[in-house]
Amino acid sequence: MLDRTEPASAHPGLAHRRESRLLAVLRSSSSRLAILVFVALVFVFTALFMTPMASVDGSTTHFADALFTAASVVCVTGLSTVDMATHWSVFGKAVVVIGTQIGAVGVLTFASILGLVVTRRLGLRAKLIAAGDSNPLRTHHGAVPEGQAVRLGEVGTLLATVAVSTLAIEVVIGLLMLPSVLVAGYPFWTAVGDAFYYSAMAFTNTGFSPNAEGLAPFASDYWFLSLLMVAVVAGSIGFPVIRTLWKQLRHPRRWPIHVKLTLTTSAALLVLGAIVYTALEASNPRTLGDAGAGHTAFQALFFSTMTRSGGFATIDVEQMHGASLLVTDMLMFIGGGSASTAGGIKVTTLAVLFLAAVAEARGRQSMEAFGRRIPSDVLRVAVAVVLWGATIVAVATIVLLQITGDSLDRVLFEVISAFATCGLSSGISGELPESGKYVLAATMFLGRVGTVTIAAALAASQSRQLFRRPEERPIVG
Repeated sequence: MLDRTEPASAHPGLAHRRESRLLAVLRSSSSRLAILVFVALVFVFTALFMTPMASVDGSTTHFADALFTAASVVCVTGLSTVDMATHWSVFGKAVVVIGTQIGAVGVLTFASILGLVVTRRLGLRAKLIAAGDSNPLRTHHGAVPEGQAVRLGEVGTLLATVAVSTLAIEVVIGLLMLPSVLVAGYPFWTAVGDAFYYSAMAFTNTGFSPNAEGLAPFASDYWFLSLLMVAVVAGSIGFPVIRTLWKQLRHPRRWPIHVKLTLTTSAALLVLGAIVYTALEASNPRTLGDAGAGHTAFQALFFSTMTRSGGFATIDVEQMHGASLLVTDMLMFIGGGSASTAGGIKVTTLAVLFLAAVAEARGRQSMEAFGRRIPSDVLRVAVAVVLWGATIVAVATIVLLQITGDSLDRVLFEVISAFATCGLSSGISGELPESGKYVLAATMFLGRVGTVTIAAALAASQSRQLFRRPEERPIVG
């Protein structure tokens, strides 16, 4: 008879069965595998940032700062507790760039790309993992609306699109930025490094700057700032959208509804944000009030673009009006497109909720857009994403308020920026105590891994319900 007081290690067969069961669970759920790999990756980069050669002065970076930086890099957030331009050595900055590249495309997608490069083929399991990384709806039981996703037969093409588009866009943008950096007075090789660093940070929607002055030397360089916006938008619309535009640019009627919703909603939010910032900050001499009308409009558009997860800023966020900060909170929380380098609840989530409200107002039972009907299970996922996201933001804000004693608007701004992996800061990240750094690092992790991924990982082993209970309607509203 088995003695239940004995440790599991005393029974190799039992330990082996538990290990096999754990591996089976991880293999059956790409969501749980993604969380595990992300956690491991964060601690690997924490160890790299703690090495003496990662810092300029050769000292060992404190664990809390190294962990925060690793989470910010792998989650492509852009927040920092140290000066990213002066604290890290060349090796440290190289680690930053590598980490953002891995985090931007997603660890499972990155692993699939490496497998495709090495073996020149993808097995069914690899295709399923990569497809699930690009479409969270695959983690749910039942049929998946393939018209809104990437078919398994096209996964290899999508991975090639991710690899080629990332490399091509960053190289082209970096080359186009180089003249502006040289004109700003930097030595040639420093300018080369900074130009490609800015390009990588823009496309990955991270927002780190390689120089201590940030964007100050380029505040009036419309060419440089426009390139930043192009790179940020390219990264935030998502790789499935990039692939569709590459293959079917001249045939918009053939575009999937996901592509149409992403592009239309993103464009509407960019323009609306620029109009609102112009109206709210045009009278503020500490931000846009002292500039001309043309410069004000351009800077408002630039800032509206960066709130979508870009993280760069040419104005002092701390000097903005409270109303502008609230608008920024909302835009950051929405974020960019699905399967992109951006964070937030995603623009398609907002679009689905809007379409549901329109359908309800018109008394229709189904949501419709661009001549297509959107199934109800997509609405349930959208509602879950918003509720989980709002809960994470609320809990993190309450905890940080208790830890820091700072004002609500500044703490809420920082928490939403962390959750949406945006990188814009109200200035409290560098002032956080050690416990506050851990809270914000966890918020970045939860925001990047994704609320749908977390929920799907928890529910991956749920059993199928074979019965239906009696229906009864509560009073709503």
